[in-house]
Amino acid sequence: MAMLSIVIPIHNEEHSILPLYDRLTAVLEQLQRPYEILFVDDASSDRSFELLANLVETDGRLKVVRLRRNFGQTAALSAGFHEAKGDIIVAMDGDLQHAPEDIPALLQKIDEGYDIASGWRQHRVDNALSRKLPSRIANWLMAKASGIELRDFGTTFKAYRAEVLKDVNLYGELHRFIPALASFYGARIAEVPIRSTRRASGGSHYGIGRTFRVMFDILTIKFMLKYFTRPCISSDRSAWPYHFGRRHHGLPGRQEAAGYEIVAAHGPLMFAGGLLLMAGLMMFTTGLIGEMMMRTYFESQDRRIYAVREILTRKPHGVPGSAK
Repeated sequence: MAMLSIVIPIHNEEHSILPLYDRLTAVLEQLQRPYEILFVDDASSDRSFELLANLVETDGRLKVVRLRRNFGQTAALSAGFHEAKGDIIVAMDGDLQHAPEDIPALLQKIDEGYDIASGWRQHRVDNALSRKLPSRIANWLMAKASGIELRDFGTTFKAYRAEVLKDVNLYGELHRFIPALASFYGARIAEVPIRSTRRASGGSHYGIGRTFRVMFDILTIKFMLKYFTRPCISSDRSAWPYHFGRRHHGLPGRQEAAGYEIVAAHGPLMFAGGLLLMAGLMMFTTGLIGEMMMRTYFESQDRRIYAVREILTRKPHGVPGSAK
């Protein structure tokens, strides 16, 4: 049967590692499939790596990838995907908010022929104002921007065919948008309801401040899906600002002649507003150009967005050391 790779990014999750490992191995043993578990330690400052290093000595199907510094969840997932050997890769968080018991439901969709089985937190237990509402708005915008009718883009809990991930390169914080990126290559996507539970301990690594970053990511994804291969947009769309400005160039003068002293009363404010609008537009478009250049830099040289300090596996008998 197809081999499974479970990829779990870890950052300061010492209280969740052992319970997660016990529940995960119990589920995987029942599946009766060959599998491996990859924990990616994103430079934890607690005892997470120590616990993982001890677990490695007890399980030959366990691998621990330790990054040199805290690169973020996207980079940690990318490192896990690169090291994974399975035909099907399941990604999940390490804080026990994802139930390992839902893995069979994701795999069922893959067995039915889908390329991605995306988890849907149908009944979220997060704060309604700071987490649920921004998430619903972001998911709606992402569905409109990508054309994919998913109700939960944000969850990490997904199952992928390995060949789909080979076509997707991750940068920034785009791990939550893998289904949208994979859709560019024709991936078939299904959504599976999953359980959502509260964190057993510790606090979330995300706050309300990430909402703005997600909004910019949505605009980036929209550009990449529709215009990345043809960034010089067709003339009828690129020329509309010129025609709009030309049409309304004489509007203040006509209104002033009619008795409205708009320019005299609001001229400086109108000028400042227009200047800020143009400055914001230029900064955003410069960012899109930077996105394209950054991808060219990394992909042309086959560089990674992370650096690995060591990779631990169980020591073979009679062979000293196991770190790569």
